[in-house]
Amino acid sequence: MIETLISFALTTSILAISPGPDNIFVLTQSIVNGRKYGFATVLGLMTGCIIHTTLVAFGVSAIIKNHENLFFLLKVFGASYLLFLAYKVYQSDAEITFSTENIQKKSTLQLFKTGFLMNVLNPKVTIFFLAFFPQFLFSNELSTVIQFYILGFVFILVSFVIFGSIAFLGGKISDYILQNKQTGLILKWAQILVFVGIALLIFW
Repeated sequence: MIETLISFALTTSILAISPGPDNIFVLTQSIVNGRKYGFATVLGLMTGCIIHTTLVAFGVSAIIKNHENLFFLLKVFGASYLLFLAYKVYQSDAEITFSTENIQKKSTLQLFKTGFLMNVLNPKVTIFFLAFFPQFLFSNELSTVIQFYILGFVFILVSFVIFGSIAFLGGKISDYILQNKQTGLILKWAQILVFVGIALLIFW
């Protein structure tokens, strides 16, 4: 159990630190408006994750309980989707780019709402949770709903720490990225290895 949760936390940390729309948005808001505005965005994003966790927890739990064959197909889907994500990352440019131009000043409440809606209204997040979480179920005794919420809590906690660090250290992180061009390449291949590794472990 503990080993599985540690593996999940480490995997989540790699994915959270890798450049994407969410953490780049947090970074730019922090640089332009200040740390508390970056944190407000982070809180909105993490609150949205609770919604996705709930949808996946009850949906997948019902599948596991009533349709074992369907759950097997879900695992096949999960592996396929993770391999697809690995391919998309492979195709992407390794250079990390972000712009702080033309960013409108918003209140912390507005940025919280923006972060929340960015997350909740993005169906790709639910699909990712659907592919990612079931591979880390860790107990035959706990209900799957509880396990999904535990995984969701770990995901949110790890992501909050990393995204919060991005908000807190916005200026220093942007300077480091601009000075170290290899950062994007390293994080790109870290993502690829994580996605491919989980996909292979599903049927190991």
